[in-house]
Amino acid sequence: MIAGDVPRVNSRLALMLIAPALLIVFGVAVIPIGATLWEAAHQHDLRLPWLGMPFVALGNVAEAAVDPRAGAAALRTIVFAAISVPLELSLGLVLALVMHRASRVRGLIRVATLLPFTIPTVVAALIWRFIVESTSRQTGAVLTDPVAAWIPIVVADAWKTTPFVAVLLLAALQGIDEEIYDAARIDGARASRQFATITLPLIAPALVVAGAFRTLDALRLFDLPYVMTGGGPGTATEPLSLYAFVVLMQRLRFGYGSALSVLVFGLALLVAIASVRVLGRVTVGERR
Repeated sequence: MIAGDVPRVNSRLALMLIAPALLIVFGVAVIPIGATLWEAAHQHDLRLPWLGMPFVALGNVAEAAVDPRAGAAALRTIVFAAISVPLELSLGLVLALVMHRASRVRGLIRVATLLPFTIPTVVAALIWRFIVESTSRQTGAVLTDPVAAWIPIVVADAWKTTPFVAVLLLAALQGIDEEIYDAARIDGARASRQFATITLPLIAPALVVAGAFRTLDALRLFDLPYVMTGGGPGTATEPLSLYAFVVLMQRLRFGYGSALSVLVFGLALLVAIASVRVLGRVTVGERR
């Protein structure tokens, strides 16, 4: 075999090996996204089948832009992400530090921390719904305030997903060489100084990754408000994904509902692109 043919053979072998994975990704991701985009470009209303499916291009997106309920749902989704993600990152960092420093009861702490993450989201939502309803009956409090109704959702989301953040940050903490801290102690650096100048910069990539994953999940928020509040009171706890579900499954407007789903996908895509860029900069800065 000629030496120049070796890279070509290796490329063909690599393509053959990844072909099954590419086919699976194409089947479960590319095709559904393409079908949703196609549906979003048509006016498809099952209540009016005699109208057919006329092509409207960006007509559904334009309707979403002037739909006050869609705008309010998008705003609620963004605000929820802006509140829940920093909260979960902060709590996850605290839990990761506790698990990293604990010695005697390290195993017990890790099991207790990871337990909520193993519970399915719908089950966790039901648990917190029962807790909220029981507390409301005992105290006489009724969550009819549009802002207060979000508190149980934020708490349930933090309880469920903070362990995921803690696990990622714990892995980053365990990758830091202890000799760095020993050198800092010799130089007289206090614990707060070590945390600010050593710990945070070295776990910054893990923080970015955890924040990106949690932001993507927060923007696709659906199951918690659907189970806990049903979007109420009124539409006060209705995120964009839940509104898309209502349009699709209750109003049977498949075209407009698909357009709303595309907007959710667009928000998530923007966050993913921004996260990749931030991660690249943080990684380059860490290497320097």
